[in-house]
Amino acid sequence: MSRLQRSGPLFIDLYELTMAAGYFDQKITDEAAFSLFIRDYPADRRFFIAAGLAEVLDEVENLVFSDSDIAYLGSTDLFSESFLSYLEGFRFTGNIRAMPEGTVFFKNEPVLEVSAPLIQAQFLETMLINTIGFQSLIAGKAARCLYAAQGRGLIDFSARRTHSSDASLKVARSSYLSGFTGTSNVLAGKLYGIPVSGTMAHSFVTAFDTEIAAFRAFAASYPNSSVFLIDTYDTLQGAENAVKVAMEMAERGQRLVGVRLDSGDMVDLSCQVRQILDEAGFPDAKIFASSGFDEYKIAHHVQNGGRIDAFGVGTKLGVSADAPYFDIVYKMVHFKDRDIKKLSPGKANLASEKQVFRKTDPDGQYLEDVIGAKDETPPENSHSLLQPVMEQGRRQVAVAGLDEIRSHVARNLSCLADTYKELAPGGEYPVRVSAHLNRIQNL
Repeated sequence: MSRLQRSGPLFIDLYELTMAAGYFDQKITDEAAFSLFIRDYPADRRFFIAAGLAEVLDEVENLVFSDSDIAYLGSTDLFSESFLSYLEGFRFTGNIRAMPEGTVFFKNEPVLEVSAPLIQAQFLETMLINTIGFQSLIAGKAARCLYAAQGRGLIDFSARRTHSSDASLKVARSSYLSGFTGTSNVLAGKLYGIPVSGTMAHSFVTAFDTEIAAFRAFAASYPNSSVFLIDTYDTLQGAENAVKVAMEMAERGQRLVGVRLDSGDMVDLSCQVRQILDEAGFPDAKIFASSGFDEYKIAHHVQNGGRIDAFGVGTKLGVSADAPYFDIVYKMVHFKDRDIKKLSPGKANLASEKQVFRKTDPDGQYLEDVIGAKDETPPENSHSLLQPVMEQGRRQVAVAGLDEIRSHVARNLSCLADTYKELAPGGEYPVRVSAHLNRIQNL
């Protein structure tokens, strides 16, 4: 899998560097452990999907301060020459345990834990929160769209309205690993091997004297992959024009793939367009729809009988419009020989390095998660979710391919009861703290 240029060590909040300089001056080199977790669910959500680990491991393995990085930090007059010399030889030498990408997880569960000399562990905070937080946000949003679509295809159309070109690539990857069939983003297709998909814009139609002339021209260029956008003028007339060109294509041994709707009452229009296509002898021609879709709008069209075969999902996916952020945090839980917990009102966290145990029934269906201490014995009929992915600064796992991650997501979601995937508010999946970990909190 190709990747983008790395963010580098200066993708960091200043306080991580000033704290590190303070630790350095005080010769604090002891081991610390930090947990990365999400404190609570956004409205209507009851699960998360872990994403972004491949990028995290790549960043950590290559966390090196360049000469220009050191020169810039020196120009701020905030750091001593001795600390800057320390940074010149900086490498991450610690350990990371994490849930594999594509794992379903829940609030307050550590999705990743770092154990390393304090300065090293502290340096990762901003990158981890940003990388895991955003990509898990989009992966979960995409999974909700897939659930709403009930087997219909979904394509990422978000590139033009995400908050940066980099974000658009992460959206394409995260939505694909959750089960989208492709993306309109050509660069994402090149970098990640995601299938690319697209049709035409209204400007293509209006560049010709007539709509049917535009369809004929497109069919000439793409005789076996044409999808016509039929709502530029009158949607039903557009469908009739699509049928005429489809008949001409059929005479040449070619096939119309489908038509796309981008406006209007698409429940009603899709039913009428389906009838036009079927009666003309094109029952295999697909109806695609785009324009403002998210899980809620998809669910509306599916539940009300829309005859839409696949949806282009854009803006509201790319910015996770209804829940644009998670309260994801990275907190110290152990230092030297003592467990650490924060007691701030509303921001308390569980002390100690941890493990998440998932209990299942004989068919593999998820019953309950238990947050326990790192080294405690797993409960009966459970498996551990946090796996070693880096030890002494060296990666311990091969990079999973996107298709492998997609399969992992699909398995995870199939084992999670539908009641926790519904779009409406409801009960939360049971997660409890083990008796042993509870005792640690009270020490």
